[in-house]
Amino acid sequence: MLFPTTIAGSLPKPEWLAEPNMLWAPWKSEGAELARAKRDATVLAVKLQEDAGVDIVTDGEQARQHFVHGFLERIEGIDFAHKVEMGIRKDRYKAMVPQVVAPLQLKGRVHEGEARAARAHTKNRLKFTLPGPMTIIDTIADQYYGDRVKMAFAFAELLNQEAKALQADGVDMIQFDEPAFNVYMDQVRDWGIKALERAAEGLTCATAVHICYGYGIKANTDWKETLGGEWRQYEETFPVIDKSTIQQVAIECRNSKVPIELLAALPGKIVQAGVIDVASDEVETPEDVVRVIEAVAKHVPKGNIIATTNCGMAPMRRDIAEAKLSALGAGAKLARQRLS
Repeated sequence: MLFPTTIAGSLPKPEWLAEPNMLWAPWKSEGAELARAKRDATVLAVKLQEDAGVDIVTDGEQARQHFVHGFLERIEGIDFAHKVEMGIRKDRYKAMVPQVVAPLQLKGRVHEGEARAARAHTKNRLKFTLPGPMTIIDTIADQYYGDRVKMAFAFAELLNQEAKALQADGVDMIQFDEPAFNVYMDQVRDWGIKALERAAEGLTCATAVHICYGYGIKANTDWKETLGGEWRQYEETFPVIDKSTIQQVAIECRNSKVPIELLAALPGKIVQAGVIDVASDEVETPEDVVRVIEAVAKHVPKGNIIATTNCGMAPMRRDIAEAKLSALGAGAKLARQRLS
């Protein structure tokens, strides 16, 4: 099937699970009640995607407050009790982050509950997202390793352990989220790709890396205003990624200033093309989705295109996110009719 659909990863959380319309949303319950609520929200996220015509569904990241810290919470050697303020993505914004204070190791499984709940409630292909090593070390303070690269590879080892376990849970695709890849281009070339490959080492399921300019929050939209008329960061990273063992690349294309012709620098990859803008509350029409797919198809073989969202939808209003999911499914269906 041409143009299968997926989402970047996250969906808004129901109001009964967490505070709506915000990142780092506080949970509404705790203990066993919270665990049940997370499971219920995961199943709901899967069903919403199925109903909208999404072919490769995710857990919606319903059990995580944040796409990075949801992974960090299950790692020994991290001090969450004494957070420090740190600049994220070259000081694009400030955040209170935990500190690495000892050797890193998993406390056990990280995402077993939501992965198995999602797998049990869908026959669709299932994608699961994990933060990439470079993005993790750009979102946590180091008081132990004293070396960014050494710490990144320590996290890559743990990511690999969890990724292999997720594959055993029945996950069909592991996607590593690396928004830091369009900020530290030299480091991507020097060690970032190697760390990412270490995180994916030995996987037999599909592998992907998601690179984007961030959620539709003010810190990111303000930053994008400073990038000029064309966003050409990928010009440096795409050729490096294309030589890697990672099979798919997810990138924003809808209302993006990324020159679409840059996708031609990924001839060896499947491209998850963002056809839904998560930085706008305007709901796309199926025709909007078709136009983006047509533009991408000028530079990427049609059989190598997956239609997706530009980034995660976690901070969005639920009604708008669900309407955008429907537009994604309907638009991809229309594109198949016209372009097959």
